[in-house]
Amino acid sequence: MDLPVLPPVRPMLAKSVAGVPDPARHPGGLSFEPKWDGFRCLLFKDGDEVELTSRNTKPLTRYFPEVVEAARRELPARCVLDGELYVATVTEAGTPRLGFELLQERIHPAASRVTMLSGTTPAGFVAFDLLALDDRAYVDRPFAERRAALEQALAHLAGKAGSKGDGAGAGLTGCHLVRTTTDAAEAQRWFEQFEGAGLDGVIAKPLAAPYTENGRTMFKIKHARTADVVLAGLREHKTSTPERPLLGSLLLGLHDADGTLQHVGVAASFPEKRRAELMEELAPLVCDVAEHPWGAWQEWAVANPDRVPGTQSRWSAGKDLSFTPLRPERVLEVGYDHMEGRRFRHTAQFKRWRPDREPASCGYDQLDEPVGYDLTTVLTPVGTRTGSDPEESR
Repeated sequence: MDLPVLPPVRPMLAKSVAGVPDPARHPGGLSFEPKWDGFRCLLFKDGDEVELTSRNTKPLTRYFPEVVEAARRELPARCVLDGELYVATVTEAGTPRLGFELLQERIHPAASRVTMLSGTTPAGFVAFDLLALDDRAYVDRPFAERRAALEQALAHLAGKAGSKGDGAGAGLTGCHLVRTTTDAAEAQRWFEQFEGAGLDGVIAKPLAAPYTENGRTMFKIKHARTADVVLAGLREHKTSTPERPLLGSLLLGLHDADGTLQHVGVAASFPEKRRAELMEELAPLVCDVAEHPWGAWQEWAVANPDRVPGTQSRWSAGKDLSFTPLRPERVLEVGYDHMEGRRFRHTAQFKRWRPDREPASCGYDQLDEPVGYDLTTVLTPVGTRTGSDPEESR
């Protein structure tokens, strides 16, 4: 490759803030855009040569051949873009939304599997920053200038997501340009609406700032919720010893409509002193796995649809995922951002014990259900007719 910006490049990062920031408090103002829930990806293109790299500079090219081909067809001849890889799925209501678990499945060592998945669950690429175009590097230029050049270079992609095709979401593969706004009120509406399409929140970028590699110069606004969950087990910390046992994570459960205790995720991130205290505090709850609601799951040798504790997948890379079962008698409140299927998308945050709650009362019905929203609408620029009314997907 012969580009003004070459790999490896570590992408610009964001720091969390509590709400949509006021553009007036930032010199030059802010640009807002949807926060995608996919794989961060730097795309390098020099003619027919295309490379995809991850946030940690690892190669992604071989896993997404359909994105490589789309980049060859749809992107400028020589460019470096910052963006996100995603997979769109279709809900029971026929509305397209992001499917992170389907995206995870795309990272597979077998070439035959990669080829098959590129056809059955094709990924798309959404661009949201420009690092280089032709012979010019843009990393030192303010975002306002980078965005203007990116819009001009990708103008031919406008409205692509709303194009007609075979089935819902047919226009969501290939390459796209993220929509933006400088209106904080509009960004707040996006924050409230776009979660229904599987998005993760809103990103704010200072319009006057250059592209700072690996620097947290952007702001991210993510959803924050709480839930009362059942404590069902624990895993020891990797530094735990027989002389000083330390908690690694708490395994969490919620009851489904049939009363079955389902695994919904873990809570972790405790100080070392608290890890030791919790091991002592929870010792009286330890029980035999045969007497535990999840005892039958120990017979699984590989990952299963519910991603139950103790089972392996290619993502676990052979790690010891065994757990210590605890009698499901205690309830705790945790913080979480959003759900992926029936589980917390990210590690939950311990808030407090809830001795006033009965474990049997902790079900999925307490969780906030985002209003359904069409991913096609998220990708389509304002003023472009998509053929579907976002109000119809509510």
